[in-house]
Amino acid sequence: MQTTRVELSDTLPLTCSRRGTCCFGNQVLLNPWELACLAAEKGISPRQFRDSFCDFGGTCLMFNGDMGWMGKKACGMYVHNFGCSLHVARPLACRLYPIGRQIQSAQVHYMYEGRQFPCLSGCPEVTSLPHITVSDYLQGQQTLSFEQAQDGYLEVAQNLADMAFVLLLETDLAATAGSQTIALWLEMGGEDPQLLAERIGEEWLTLLQLPSMGASLNNPMEFVQAHNTLLQQKAQQQFGELQSISDVQSACVHTMALALHLSRAVGANPATLASHWAEVARGNGV
Repeated sequence: MQTTRVELSDTLPLTCSRRGTCCFGNQVLLNPWELACLAAEKGISPRQFRDSFCDFGGTCLMFNGDMGWMGKKACGMYVHNFGCSLHVARPLACRLYPIGRQIQSAQVHYMYEGRQFPCLSGCPEVTSLPHITVSDYLQGQQTLSFEQAQDGYLEVAQNLADMAFVLLLETDLAATAGSQTIALWLEMGGEDPQLLAERIGEEWLTLLQLPSMGASLNNPMEFVQAHNTLLQQKAQQQFGELQSISDVQSACVHTMALALHLSRAVGANPATLASHWAEVARGNGV
């Protein structure tokens, strides 16, 4: 997909006309903090919210509402003639739209899909509304804490991948079944998200998407750090004393599955990441 990069100082037709066209037929990914925030705003538990309103183990919102713009289904949170029923807690994907966000070499870049500004197809009237800078738009959408949570969970995904690397490179697994293990990483990277969720299993999915801890939702970084500690402790408990190479391989593949599942929730491409991590492993002699 062609993308057009924008600078924070660029002035664009970013004033919303509130027609709601972007609430139809899109994909809204959720990290665990965002899921918890939506559940709190809804007044239900994160588990209830996941089971009622999310797909793929809680990594994205269902678009199972009424048919609307361009014959597409609405987000489950959308209310006709009103808008988003959980607007206060809307996730980063909604706050940024129609802009996307990407991190390359520790640098944050913003862009939109295509060469024409996306809103013009569904809401051409935005051209007559006030144009604002990308920086002012982000500030108005209050994206900062949501971007912090997103970046924090990308780091958690890397930490999970690092555990898989330790199991691969610091045991006999690399020598005995290294190529087979990397092949499984690549297979999971291209796997349907529902199949990957099933591979992970309900116990780990619950821990990954519905962490039970005392961290406040008002501090996303505290929440992410507490969640990372919880995952590390669970991995140490379950994989700390493996008895056979087969057990080591199972643990290695499982922790990589967790990393790939979480990476999808923060907008990364699992296939690209799996390929990258496979190359890193090969570069270390596997």
